[in-house]
Amino acid sequence: MGRVYEAYKDLKYLLNRGYRKSKALEFVCNHYLLPSNARHLLARCVFPTKWIEETKRKLASKNEITGKEIGIDGFNVLITLDSVIRGEAFRCEDGIVRDIRYIKNYKFDQNTLNLIRIIADTLSTLAPEKVIIFYGKSTSKSGRIAELTKKELEKRRIKGEVKVVKSPDFELKKFDIVATGDVGIIEKVKKIFDIPAYSATLLGIQIPDFKDVLKIFDEKLK
Repeated sequence: MGRVYEAYKDLKYLLNRGYRKSKALEFVCNHYLLPSNARHLLARCVFPTKWIEETKRKLASKNEITGKEIGIDGFNVLITLDSVIRGEAFRCEDGIVRDIRYIKNYKFDQNTLNLIRIIADTLSTLAPEKVIIFYGKSTSKSGRIAELTKKELEKRRIKGEVKVVKSPDFELKKFDIVATGDVGIIEKVKKIFDIPAYSATLLGIQIPDFKDVLKIFDEKLK
């Protein structure tokens, strides 16, 4: 096995022993001299066994969303869906699809409206009772993105609200069901739904599994 896989095994061992992820990740990645993209992959996709079991229990099915209220982490879902379409997102150990592009702030571009439409189409298929989408106020053009999102929901007659707030995380933790890949939110809520993963299914996009991606990374490092 290559360096990335060996680093994965060591990181997994340390996490299951209770070591803090940031420290364990730094130690392992420095030891194996991993490039930044491999570090991001491990940071985003590797978890202790206990977390994996708890998160998978929280993952809601389509039927659990129908007729229910759902809170949506707007920019988290937009960024991840964008990465799914670009082929830069993977299914992590806990079953959640995440990107590894390490984007802190979403940038409005020519693809934004298309992404919003895909999300709205996905929500229409899910038929929730109500959706509340939160966008972070600190992100550029969040108001414009919120307006576009609201229009697309209205076109599909989806009952919901779109809000620009200081802290989406704070608001989302009040919901029973949340669409996000953010571990801080996942930890606090009862149920989660993976909109990018479900959108990918509707679009016929195959999302690579984390373990398969490890092999690809190792091949590139040979």
